Amino acid sequence: MTQTKNVTASAVSPDVATGVAQFLAPVVVDLTALAIDAKQAHWHVRGANFQAIHELLDTVVAHARDAADLAAERIIALGLPLDARTATVAERTTTPTFPEGFISTDAAVAHIIAAIDATLVQVRTAVAELDDIDLTSQDLVIGIQHQLEQDRWFLFAHIAK
Repeated sequence: MTQTKNVTASAVSPDVATGVAQFLAPVVVDLTALAIDAKQAHWHVRGANFQAIHELLDTVVAHARDAADLAAERIIALGLPLDARTATVAERTTTPTFPEGFISTDAAVAHIIAAIDATLVQVRTAVAELDDIDLTSQDLVIGIQHQLEQDRWFLFAHIAK
């Protein structure tokens, strides 16, 4: 007779999964807001260096979406649900509200940098807190931090004096 084991959704303890979700969920929320706002900027940016900024904003969008997906999938892989519905993102994001309408290249870049900075606060908190909870999740967030910092650098180079 073959015996089967009761397999849970995750190989980590429920306490570890809850701890990871506590720090990754805000990262997912802010990355989702960043992706939305960077796409809004991409559509509405006008002015000097338009094409370079327009294309760079699409890169920021892609990176933010990919990073949000990685962090969200980590939470789900650990067996917990995640709420990243649009209403939740709008309510919980720490990123600044993007203005309506057309926006100059310098203003768009400055705004997206501010959104990246807000997201980096959540990311750095997750890096620090996950050190004692789950190193795999921490490693994932360190990669997200690296990409956000690089995107910030590329954007800042366009407005630096």
